[in-house]
Amino acid sequence: MPKISNPDLLQGLYLYTIMSDCLGDGIFAVDGAKWVHQRKVASNELLTKSVRDFSGAVFKTNGVKLARIISEAATSGQAIEIQDLFMKAALDSIVNVLLGIEVDTMYGTNKEAIRFSNAFDVANEMTLYRCVDFSWKIKKLLNIGSEAMLRKSIKVADEFVYNLIKSKTETVANSGDDVHLKRRDILSRLLESGQTDPKYLRDIIFSLFVAGKDTAASTLTWFIYMVCKHPDIQEKIAQEVREATNLKDNSSIDELADSLTEETLSKMQYLVAALTETSRLYPAVPLAGPRICVGKEFAYRQMMIFSAVLLGSYILKLRDENKVANYRTKFTHHIDGGLYVQASPRFANASP
Repeated sequence: MPKISNPDLLQGLYLYTIMSDCLGDGIFAVDGAKWVHQRKVASNELLTKSVRDFSGAVFKTNGVKLARIISEAATSGQAIEIQDLFMKAALDSIVNVLLGIEVDTMYGTNKEAIRFSNAFDVANEMTLYRCVDFSWKIKKLLNIGSEAMLRKSIKVADEFVYNLIKSKTETVANSGDDVHLKRRDILSRLLESGQTDPKYLRDIIFSLFVAGKDTAASTLTWFIYMVCKHPDIQEKIAQEVREATNLKDNSSIDELADSLTEETLSKMQYLVAALTETSRLYPAVPLAGPRICVGKEFAYRQMMIFSAVLLGSYILKLRDENKVANYRTKFTHHIDGGLYVQASPRFANASP
């Protein structure tokens, strides 16, 4: 048997074969020079001040929407499936940050975006299923079973994303010298830098969707599960949020969100520790290996803002306090069956 000089190459080719139909040449699917390039592009965009400021404003806006939906459920005494809500909030955020477009899946006003989100989740799950289904190549050839579902879902997701790329390309081309319009979102910045190949942009966007939507939503769901199981920790986080923001008990959700500046967030070390411990106990990505997440700072900012708005405003409890959560395996580890919680206002005289 010939000696394999680079066994990592085989592993890379194996995973690329599995994931490339869905993620193309995105950062999760490739290795070597392509991975280095994708990581450099993602790092350059996610860590710029303009994207950081823009994303922070988007997270605050969607954090308020999230809290108001929970407020409506609390007023009627209903439990709410918070994993699905986090997925929608994260999708709304990442689409806005990536593409500069409001899709508002939390309130269900954009049916195409909801269809895309559902299709992307199915594509995610069916792609990972290839890791344990050794007959997937035959199913793909015959277009049956899980592979038929995968192909259909990718088609739906592709149609949505390519239409957005086309629309944004036209917007950037017609924006002239309006720098504010052109440089707010990541796709506009990529187009401005000369990256105009739709397939290349599609692959970057799909990978950043996975990185910015599923991982944050999954970690937030496990985080809420854990603080509901440990109400003393939930109270400490709520106290830290109130002390860091220096708000009165009757402050509104909008006032709380507005107070979440870089300075106040930097004071919430207990919240950071709780989110980090959640990630250690329930890692969102089963296939990330030893690499540091390029969007770690981006994801933490989103998770901190959402968590601070929710726990600073509401006391959360599991609908079934005896529930034991289990994984539903995708590219990211979701809670099987979702997570139903009930909320009550943390302060009786607080305004929504």
